[in-house]
Amino acid sequence: SKEELATFNGQNGQPAYVAVNGTVYDVSDKKDWAGGKHHGHIAGQDLTDALLNDSPHGDKVLKGLPVVGKLI
Repeated sequence: SKEELATFNGQNGQPAYVAVNGTVYDVSDKKDWAGGKHHGHIAGQDLTDALLNDSPHGDKVLKGLPVVGKLI
């Protein structure tokens, strides 16, 4: 759920997860997501719109990221 996803914000020892198109990815090991933040975005959220419509790199950055769940 969005509520559960929000707890994985990359802060206070929590892993950093983001959801895109209903799939939840672990971005904890990505240096660009240090502290759960990346270019004004915060982990623990559904970033589908931001990634697919605002990001210069699109969804190709998702390849190879660990999938940890589905957003319901």
